Amino acid sequence: MNTTTSSRFVPPTRFEIYDPLNQIGTTMWEESFKNNGGFYTPNSIIIPTNEKPDSLSEDGTEGTPHKFDQEASTSRHPDKTQRRLAQNREAARKSRLRKKAYVQQLETSRLKLIHLEQELDRARQQGFYASNRVDTIPLSFSDNMSSGIVAFEMEYGHWVEEQNKQISELRTVLHGQVSDVELRLLVDNAMKHYFQLFQMKSAAAKLDVFYIMSGMWKTSAERFFLWIGGFRPSELLKVLLPHFDPMMDQQVLDVCNLRQSCQQAEDAVSQGMEKLQHTLAESVAAGELGEGSYVPQITCAMERLEALVSFVNQADHLRHETLQQMHRILTTRQAARGLLALGEYFQRLRALSSSWETQQREPT
Repeated sequence: MNTTTSSRFVPPTRFEIYDPLNQIGTTMWEESFKNNGGFYTPNSIIIPTNEKPDSLSEDGTEGTPHKFDQEASTSRHPDKTQRRLAQNREAARKSRLRKKAYVQQLETSRLKLIHLEQELDRARQQGFYASNRVDTIPLSFSDNMSSGIVAFEMEYGHWVEEQNKQISELRTVLHGQVSDVELRLLVDNAMKHYFQLFQMKSAAAKLDVFYIMSGMWKTSAERFFLWIGGFRPSELLKVLLPHFDPMMDQQVLDVCNLRQSCQQAEDAVSQGMEKLQHTLAESVAAGELGEGSYVPQITCAMERLEALVSFVNQADHLRHETLQQMHRILTTRQAARGLLALGEYFQRLRALSSSWETQQREPT
């Protein structure tokens, strides 16, 4: 009886992008093993009934098995064998590529970790000198600041670097020929950059509101003009107003009204802060003289301090609204000039701080 041995071709497994977090080692090697197996061997072999199996001797005991002629099988299906070999080689190649990519990812992560550790070391040194300068208490950075505040300082450093790039771009395009569409894109990016800073401060204020309000993350000259963790909108409008010229009469009127509204809002927030300071002082000073236990007073004061976070958020909201209203009042080119003037103003304050600190370090 002639029986044709059929073989079913199983396509190779489709490889997805390797995820080292979910598949480390085991799956990779299992797939590689499966796809790198030997030649195909038929699942069953039909032996004619009138013949004895070659693997048995005449007396029924097991004898020397006869190997099936692999070369003959190969000669019968040369195309299938070549395809299978090619598929195995391709599977092995992909496996090697995945392993190489995983090793490269590990190396990249290691370099990032080293860079982060170096930045943390620099931040700790800066915090050490800052704490000695302000509080005269020799504590290390990690002792008086949480990891979240350390992350905020590093993030703010990157924010300043990005702001400097944006200022350079605005300076270049304003001195050249550029379309309103391109200029509007730069203005929108600069606005979003300031809004990102407000979000960063809001998250950091929940960790340490005193740190944000004291402005320790800013330079000394910037802290001199600080108002509740940032710039005072009405004063900034006064500084920027000359850079908006030429302006139409309606624009001048709108800017004046905006500045007046900012002053009123600032006064309201400042009065709220003064009231909070007054009630906080009363809470801390409450109790009998010489009782020795401050637990009730500290507990009450801690509850009142939670309101400080809302004051920081209110002040940043006022800054946010002031920038948006100025963007609405001004033309695209005027807004670009205003953002350039604002960025250069902060750059000059930082340069002033650096020059002052350098002079202080010089021997007399």
